Amino acid sequence: MTATTLPAASSTLLPPMLLARQMCKVLAEGPAPVTLVQDVTLSINRGEFVAITGPSGSGKSSLLYLLGLLDTPTTGSLSLDGHDTAGDEPARARLRLEKIGFVFQFHFLLAEFTALENVTLPMRRLARLTPTAQRQKGLELLGALGLADYASRRPGQLSGGQRQRVAIARALANDPALILADEPTGNLDTANSRAVFELFSRLARDEGRTVIAVTHDLHLAAAATREIRMEDGRVVSVG
Repeated sequence: MTATTLPAASSTLLPPMLLARQMCKVLAEGPAPVTLVQDVTLSINRGEFVAITGPSGSGKSSLLYLLGLLDTPTTGSLSLDGHDTAGDEPARARLRLEKIGFVFQFHFLLAEFTALENVTLPMRRLARLTPTAQRQKGLELLGALGLADYASRRPGQLSGGQRQRVAIARALANDPALILADEPTGNLDTANSRAVFELFSRLARDEGRTVIAVTHDLHLAAAATREIRMEDGRVVSVG
């Protein structure tokens, strides 16, 4: 019997992965309010690889934390995969766990856990898979990132590039539709930085995941399908 491949669903029938409308973030603490993000309206679709660039202090990370539901806007609205994100914190936390994978400049791996145990942590929290299935999936993710022989090693026994790849495997643990990365290559050399961005490109192009990465490296940003540039908390260009 010949297998039949179903046609891909048209993205026009689906809501954007992220839709922000006039989103602002203001810190009211201190002698005067500080605006971190101002009047940001964005639509980001499935399968896009978006780089957020701009000078230091321009609001790049603040915007990423809003998009990742790690922070809440002072005004404006944000929807994630058609879900309103203005609910209570337990509902937001569930959305983060189910739909978002995070990669940061510092890998934040737990030093006392092996690479495999670090990767399976999000699966244990979501509790959709049995422990055996979690282990199998963790091994598959590490293998896909060239780390099959390092599953039992602890972070201190890995190189910087290997640790960041473990962090990416952990971000993929719950099959997130959205991957957010904040300066993911900030502590890596040129070769490892290029490898990370090539991986992000494949995740968007081949698996249809949405990837958004904050970066200072304009050469790496060129690997993205779209660049959002920020200055003084505002989006000044979308290319």
